Amino acid sequence: MNSLKVLWNGIVKENPTFVLLLSMCPTLGTTSSALNGMSMGLATMAVLVFSNLIISLIKNLIPDMVRIPSFIVVIASLVTILQMLIKAYAPEIDKSLGLFIPLIVVNCIILGRAEAFAAKNGPVSSVMDGIGMGLGFTLALTLLGATRELLGTGKIFSFTMFPESYGALVFVLAPGAFIALGYLIAIVNRLKS
Repeated sequence: MNSLKVLWNGIVKENPTFVLLLSMCPTLGTTSSALNGMSMGLATMAVLVFSNLIISLIKNLIPDMVRIPSFIVVIASLVTILQMLIKAYAPEIDKSLGLFIPLIVVNCIILGRAEAFAAKNGPVSSVMDGIGMGLGFTLALTLLGATRELLGTGKIFSFTMFPESYGALVFVLAPGAFIALGYLIAIVNRLKS
């Protein structure tokens, strides 16, 4: 399978957030700022790439009866390692993302790609699929976080774009996540057609 096509599919054609509408919980819950969105996307991408790699390498060793539980064990192990690394080296990110890091274990993008792609393809294609889907998810969360942060506080990545008094607080709160995501999905659909 063409690696660049697999990569492109995850970023544009099968974007997990804007096209497939997967993982809405972390998408809406962690994107109050561009930094939070990017951090969550990169954390998910790391687990996605390594779980795809490991699952593609051990797929022939796993009996069909325990395939899904085996995938979950691999994913949970990687999330535990990731959580320990974030706690040790990025405590601010750990504090801001909180419970959403351990919830990567049940992220439907990761288990879905393990089942639909990594269990049926080789390691190189599986890693490229993980990178593509991970980049698509990261770009979507960063864009949503940047939009919410800009409209709510007048900043992007803490750089002031306009005075905070002009911002609409609703965009930093939960309803703003739904509003901003809805408009971004509409824009993406319009650009695709």
